[in-house]
Amino acid sequence: MRIGTLIRQAERPFFSLEFFPPAEESQLPAFYAAVEELRALRPLFVSVTYGAGGSRQRNTLAVTAELARRGLTAMAHLTCVGAQPGDIAAFLRELRGNGVDNVLALRGDPPKGQTWESACGAFRHTADLVRFIRETEPDMGIGVAAYPAPHPESATFALDRLHTAEKLAAGADFAITQLFFDVREYEALVASLRERGVDVPVVPGILPIQSLDALRRVLSLCGANIPGKLYLELEEAHAAGGAEAVREAGLAFAVRQIRRLMDMGAPGIHLYTLNKPGLCRRIAEEVGF
Repeated sequence: MRIGTLIRQAERPFFSLEFFPPAEESQLPAFYAAVEELRALRPLFVSVTYGAGGSRQRNTLAVTAELARRGLTAMAHLTCVGAQPGDIAAFLRELRGNGVDNVLALRGDPPKGQTWESACGAFRHTADLVRFIRETEPDMGIGVAAYPAPHPESATFALDRLHTAEKLAAGADFAITQLFFDVREYEALVASLRERGVDVPVVPGILPIQSLDALRRVLSLCGANIPGKLYLELEEAHAAGGAEAVREAGLAFAVRQIRRLMDMGAPGIHLYTLNKPGLCRRIAEEVGF
């Protein structure tokens, strides 16, 4: 079933989960054990990421197909950087043939050492990919990414909101947000889309903070903002108790953030699991889903 339909039919807030496929085949047993452990969260759907420039496309296909075989509603990430229409159409056919009926349509990042202009291929924007999927596989469920804070390449908030609305209007069923740490940004994003007449579900994506180094790396890659008060709390936690104290502070913040999002009417929570089931289960238990 299309994930957009599942979201609209959900009678209570849900969790959905993002996994990344292991780089080595030897890591698959541990990976699938982590997935099975997280069945306890009763995820509405699960998603599987896709390497830069489609570098791990086969891993994504194999893992997503296996999750679908195991009875999960599985969604494959699909980037269009460097892609040609025939390649995308073939990948979609393989997904459908393996019981995968949903994709997260993304522009993607160019391979290391290349610019977007040199690697863009036949699709310049995510909206182009969404339209192509909708024309090629009309029954496919399509999600897109949304940015509570502007994408690093967007000149203004207004332009970024316009691009998000265009992706959704091109035929997407729902959106999942990039990570963020200020719930007011999510609230503003949804309000902006509603003002434009776009009423598709927007699921907030939550990344639990694991360490200060990991946080700095993520912020540099995705352009997200972090409130100064939170950053000071994490630094104080590190000074008082080291890395473990930072993880505990990050978990506590994620729980508070999720509760506030539920209070403001978010349909559910998309957890960036980092393939770490213990952390995700603790969050779910403390949130009280």
